[in-house]
Amino acid sequence: MMDQSRKLSPVTWLSNQPYLLLSLTSLFWATNMVLGRYVSGHVPPVTMACVRCVGAFLLLLPFAWPHLRDDWPVLIARWPLMLALGFTGFAANTVLAYWGLLYTQALNGLLIQSAGPLCVALWTLILFGVRLTLPQLLGIFTSLIGVLIIILRGDLAALTSIEINKGDAMLAAALFIFGIYSALMLRRPASHPLSLIVVTIGAGALMTIPLNIWELTSGTPLILDRLTLVTLIYVIVFPSALAYLFFNRGIALIGPNRAAPFFHLMPVFGSAMAIVFLDEQPKLFHLVGYALVLAGVVVASRR
Repeated sequence: MMDQSRKLSPVTWLSNQPYLLLSLTSLFWATNMVLGRYVSGHVPPVTMACVRCVGAFLLLLPFAWPHLRDDWPVLIARWPLMLALGFTGFAANTVLAYWGLLYTQALNGLLIQSAGPLCVALWTLILFGVRLTLPQLLGIFTSLIGVLIIILRGDLAALTSIEINKGDAMLAAALFIFGIYSALMLRRPASHPLSLIVVTIGAGALMTIPLNIWELTSGTPLILDRLTLVTLIYVIVFPSALAYLFFNRGIALIGPNRAAPFFHLMPVFGSAMAIVFLDEQPKLFHLVGYALVLAGVVVASRR
């Protein structure tokens, strides 16, 4: 008898691989942070967030439409939750993150992202009374040590050279708000993933449009060149449309507390990109940090 797994389409197979989905999500979001910092002088932060939300909504709507027609009564009945997901996951989170990248160093941003699993754990505890298990706590702690080793290049004394500024506060607030989104996904209505993301990202887009109009009319310049267009296309497709689909599916499969440690892969991917694209030489601290992060993620994501 033919193995049933061989009959699965690539999309069906991928949708049932939570660890791969969450790893790809971290890769896309790590690249988004690098690009967001790189083009901060070309694209204003609210414009970046607005184009990202509106673009992802328009990209996904044709695929979601057949499911949305069936799921609309269920989703509209939970409109307060849909608005909350749109605000925490898309509007407030993305605006604050891109705004913060105008002022902070990449090192600070990566360190702040490392607090993601703790933010998710805090909100799942406050909102729903879900506690971290001992393996989850151990895994988060282990991978956090690995992140610090990578970012600080094996020199803990580098912590003393980090300066806190308003950009750090904005990124921390964005991460804190995204923790709410991750926790609220536990209460998502029974609907197709495409229906859910289109409604929530559409709500987020509507919230960013007035801010975007204010930003552009206040004299903040938008430089339309090849770099800007390529960046906007990338953030619409990968960190927005695909990453949120993958992240939501990962949470649906293993829950927010087991999914959150994958945040720690972001600085791993960031350092790997530096090695590949910036000709940085791999060092022993890279290998030690990677090993600790991966070990922590494996431990924390187990039942």
